[in-house]
Amino acid sequence: MAPPCLLSVFLILALSATSIAQITPQVEAPIVDLGYVKYSGYQNATIGINYYRGIHYAKAPVGELRWRKPIPIDSVTSYSSRVVNASTIAPACYQSQPLWGYSAAALAYGSPYGQSEDCLVLDILVPSKPVSKKLPVMVQIHGGGYTLGNAQLFPGDAMVNQSDGNMLYVSIQYRLGIFGFLAGKEIANDGSLNAGLLDQRAALEWIQRHIGAFGGDPSRVTIWGDSAGGGSVSLQLIANGGTGTPPFAGAIAGYPWWQPLLNSTTQETQYNTALQLSKCADLRCLRSLSGEALANVGQGDMNVSSSSPGLGYGTFWFGPVVDGTFVRNLPDQEYKLGNFFKVPLIVDREAYEGVYFTNPALMNAMQETIDAQFLFPFAGPSFFTRLYQLYPASDFNSTFFQRQKWFGDFIIICPTYQMATAMTDRSPNRTSVFKLIAAIGTEIHGSLLPFMASTEPGFPTAPNSTLAQILTSYWISFAVTGDPNPLRKSDAPFWTSYFSGGDVAAVGVEGEAEGFGVLSVNYTEIGTIQDVDASAQCDFFSGQGWVVRN
Repeated sequence: MAPPCLLSVFLILALSATSIAQITPQVEAPIVDLGYVKYSGYQNATIGINYYRGIHYAKAPVGELRWRKPIPIDSVTSYSSRVVNASTIAPACYQSQPLWGYSAAALAYGSPYGQSEDCLVLDILVPSKPVSKKLPVMVQIHGGGYTLGNAQLFPGDAMVNQSDGNMLYVSIQYRLGIFGFLAGKEIANDGSLNAGLLDQRAALEWIQRHIGAFGGDPSRVTIWGDSAGGGSVSLQLIANGGTGTPPFAGAIAGYPWWQPLLNSTTQETQYNTALQLSKCADLRCLRSLSGEALANVGQGDMNVSSSSPGLGYGTFWFGPVVDGTFVRNLPDQEYKLGNFFKVPLIVDREAYEGVYFTNPALMNAMQETIDAQFLFPFAGPSFFTRLYQLYPASDFNSTFFQRQKWFGDFIIICPTYQMATAMTDRSPNRTSVFKLIAAIGTEIHGSLLPFMASTEPGFPTAPNSTLAQILTSYWISFAVTGDPNPLRKSDAPFWTSYFSGGDVAAVGVEGEAEGFGVLSVNYTEIGTIQDVDASAQCDFFSGQGWVVRN
């Protein structure tokens, strides 16, 4: 049986997708001419949105194009400027799951419109009554552990509706699992590592070239992702060492998933396991497999490796690695060195990030240590001694909650602290960094989702629709202005920046005071507190990057 996290997230996805499917396009949206192709979409006049779905940004990465850098669709198109109907939701990229969370139901919910390798598409939501001809753009990079999800996982309908014509919303798909993140020296020698991340970058570059035709402003693009989507945002920020011009002007890393990046030894294990399961002798053979056959190999690779060093409970096996080019170094190191794009940033996290990723069968310290050794196979005795000094069993009522605390800290909570402090220290505008800690809904991983993503205006299905509209107004304001405050709802408290909000006593209604301040959100109040993640625990994990990220 799958843990509640996967099922709950994909149940939300299924319900959202069902709502989308029930929308009957009664009005055709304006035809958009991109030069190489024209797209027709549909309009939902009730909520004031024009939809353009399943738009390809890259050629299908099949056969010899597997594990290679995506090829921009406008460089190889055969559309001949014809009009293409963009009213149908495209299939998801192939999905897979680790054994600790495996559920056929969750896989089905993750891909209600089928699965395909021809999945490098994006959806564009345009307000039918825009306030200007060049609107800011929010780009959503979905989460799902780099093995699950699609462009409908975080629907932007309610956000676009609430923006009152002030922004566009784009959601993208990228290769997942074995298709997007198979690693090893053979892939590096005859292909591209991190194909899924390169897909994301290709989508962002397509947006730079073509979003203007939809009424978007390519100079005002904000990238946003939650969980593995937040991890993706953190990696897009360090892409190529933060050199060149980024295809975005702002970033929101929601509960960013900093899964260990497999080292070269573990990458070879992953690749060789794929060869063995497929009965292939080389990469050419892997490229000759059908998409369905390779998907089965990918799932098998995860299953076989579920009890191997480097795949601790709660991680997903396939994911980004250091490739020396796009991801030049571990994220811990890149943020410490300032090798990232300096743009306005929001980071957020939930109260109990480790719950869904902790084995409920853990009963004692010995079991916990064995679990930790699988997760950190290259850690020595001193690492574990210090780990349990910082997270003593006496502080928790069970082994489960002890483990969920340090797991949540290392994989999500401390990365928000690292990103916020690094951006504050290195950015030319120190007050353009913001952090949020949420204890709402279930208070666990993914609990912010129903407050931010909905197909229905006003968030009627959110646990608290008023709070959902407040939080969404911060996101809209950030996308439009680079600051969560100017367009926030009138009943939304002022959100002080990370640098200026730490000394709570010195913060006025719209005041500024030095310190690391975060917006704390719960059901009874929204206010500024000092960052509780500025802790010895996070300093420990920050200093152990070579151990915990490999």
